[in-house]
Amino acid sequence: MMQPNTQNSLAHYHLPGLFEFYELYKIFLPLWKQHRDWFYPWCDIASIYGSPADCLWGGGRAGFGEADAGEVLSLLKEFGISARLTFSNSLLRNEHLEDKKCNELCRMFSKDGRNGVIIHSDLLADYIKKNYPLLYLVSSTTKVLTDFDDFESELNRAEFTYVVPDFRLNKKFDRLALLTQNQKDKVEFLCNECCNFGCTDRKACYENVSRMNLGEDVVPHKCRQPGGEGGYKFSLAQKNPGFIGIEDIQKTYLPMGFSNFKIEGRGLGSAIILEFLLYYMTKPEYQLEVRESVYLDSMLDLF
Repeated sequence: MMQPNTQNSLAHYHLPGLFEFYELYKIFLPLWKQHRDWFYPWCDIASIYGSPADCLWGGGRAGFGEADAGEVLSLLKEFGISARLTFSNSLLRNEHLEDKKCNELCRMFSKDGRNGVIIHSDLLADYIKKNYPLLYLVSSTTKVLTDFDDFESELNRAEFTYVVPDFRLNKKFDRLALLTQNQKDKVEFLCNECCNFGCTDRKACYENVSRMNLGEDVVPHKCRQPGGEGGYKFSLAQKNPGFIGIEDIQKTYLPMGFSNFKIEGRGLGSAIILEFLLYYMTKPEYQLEVRESVYLDSMLDLF
């Protein structure tokens, strides 16, 4: 199979836990900058996404991040990385648009024109375009666009800079190959989903989280899919038919003209996020050095 031209082809990673794993990134990002020889030359960090705890507009996962927004922005600005607010609540109504906390976050994040918002609701998309035009918009995978025609229509919407398809479209190479380069540049593949490939409850699961973030009294969604009771395991994610590994990125997606790859994990612990950073970004011969540098930092609680 065709090998990528590493001088011109770069995989842009979009990493989880902007607020949730701030302490981990505060250790990892200096390593990334100071020891670039430890990491693959064909990838970079394009953005880190997440949302604080108790965020009305939040979706996808119930946010638990407690990091100060000002400190988060300062860290990412220092390393030239885009910060993304995950505001993918699918059930927002007009009265929710005036939420003080979420508007203040948008105001802060829109100052330098580098940052974005991951979004589900068209109502919120219109509101942000009008009130915070410097924030770019990302169409959320919580829309569960499993039909390729629907996904392609989403790519053609001018308001979105990126579109994250449902992971079950990751290997639709016959259709992916026919996209224009402009469309390919907007595709952001979700690489490491562990959800059962045949799951029919995915949208209901996301809506349950949206209701929780709105403060509604709901019973947490219980996964009924095979293996769902065991929680997230990276070893299982790698067996998922939609999984995108580093060889897939290098040998298939980059040569096809795709360059954006999202790593999920906001609801997980920092220890497994570190494993993602090691697998997707770190040369095998330097993984121990990165792991030791993080583990030996007494300020970080990995579990």
